Amino acid sequence: MQPSAPSHILILEDDPDTAELIQESLADHLQHATLSHVGSIAQALEQDLEQVDIVLSDMNLPDGLGLDFLVAALERAPNLPIVFVTGEGALDRAIESIRRGAYDYVVKAGDYLFTLPVVVEKNLAQSRLKLENEALRQRLEATLAEVQVKNDQLQEAVERLETMAATDPLTGLANRRSLGASLDRRFADSQRRGHDLAVVMIDLDGFKQLNDALGHQVGDQVLQLSASSLQRNCRRSDVAGRYGGDEFVLLLPEADLTHAREVAERVSADFQLAFEAAMADSEPGPVVTMSLGIATRLQSSASGADELIANADHALYAAKAAGKSRLMVYSSQSSGVTQEVPPA
Repeated sequence: MQPSAPSHILILEDDPDTAELIQESLADHLQHATLSHVGSIAQALEQDLEQVDIVLSDMNLPDGLGLDFLVAALERAPNLPIVFVTGEGALDRAIESIRRGAYDYVVKAGDYLFTLPVVVEKNLAQSRLKLENEALRQRLEATLAEVQVKNDQLQEAVERLETMAATDPLTGLANRRSLGASLDRRFADSQRRGHDLAVVMIDLDGFKQLNDALGHQVGDQVLQLSASSLQRNCRRSDVAGRYGGDEFVLLLPEADLTHAREVAERVSADFQLAFEAAMADSEPGPVVTMSLGIATRLQSSASGADELIANADHALYAAKAAGKSRLMVYSSQSSGVTQEVPPA
């Protein structure tokens, strides 16, 4: 049986007669193989071992043991098959050789020359299979790495799409759909844990007049100023969103009425300063202020998320009706809204 491809076989044997017998035996059965012979470890290590397919090495050599060659050779060519063909029949030496990386151990006894070609072919096949498996493993790892990169890219794309789907593109705040989902979660959490939840509804007074007078570009700038004021005054647990048009919402988990009013007043004051600074170099136009309505789950006795935001919206409507640029609070105890001090 011929090997699957021509092979370069290096014979490391210090006895010329034995080396000749081994070469003849292999040449008769492996006619396409290239056979080389060296008589010492030093000469063997001078060979380009990366171009050798298998080494048949004696154990006792003029300049050392075959084990010495084994260690040195595998440092240069880690995948090189080395088969010891030796007169030493000691079991412990054979075990040590295999443990250190030898492929096989053949004792020079009996008809070993007749079995040697089969041993060589077997170990060549084993070596090629090992190399093929390693190549397959590397290709598999590369493929898995590529798949992981693609999965990471896909995950990033999905996250970007989810962010886009939940974000108002102009202000960068949560959009109305995302606000609704956040409110449902936080309301359920508030009921389960027994803590309060505040909703602040905000509407820009005079926004339509400014938009008509100075154009949509200035109007968009004012909406972005409003969003920045909300973000600057939010905790990490709070949710700021654009409800629609020039209406905004703040969800304040674990916030009672006092805390919600403080946040609302800070937002209004922050926006007023930002608006005045932004409009300082612009042509005169309508002044934009904020009207705000607050409702908390406990204060308004809301039984559901929709009712809570409706209560805050009712308070906002009352603030607009009362003259704008002010803050109103919904209270179930007063059957409606209570006017608060107008925001600074």
